[in-house]
Amino acid sequence: MRRLLSALLATSLCLAAGAQAQTLVATSNIIVRALDRSFDFTSDTTTSIRDMKVVLAARDDAASFVASQGDIRGARLEAAFATLREQLPEARGASDQQLAEAILAL
Repeated sequence: MRRLLSALLATSLCLAAGAQAQTLVATSNIIVRALDRSFDFTSDTTTSIRDMKVVLAARDDAASFVASQGDIRGARLEAAFATLREQLPEARGASDQQLAEAILAL
């Protein structure tokens, strides 16, 4: 009986972790597509978010931010957040965590 409960608990934890990972990936994909779409249709900006030097320069800071669950906030990442929120209406409603994950997904 104890083995069965342990097996059920382990299975439940694995399924929950998998669902959370899928949700994170889906959220990142939605943000990246929204950011790309917005830039692609804006005439005054570059053709893609991937061309933004300030955002590309923040990738290492974004990795530290995500890995530390928001405890490590680099200056380049803060600059990228400000730039994204200034130029993209969709980014204004996104959390710092979501933006950092989107930067990493580029």
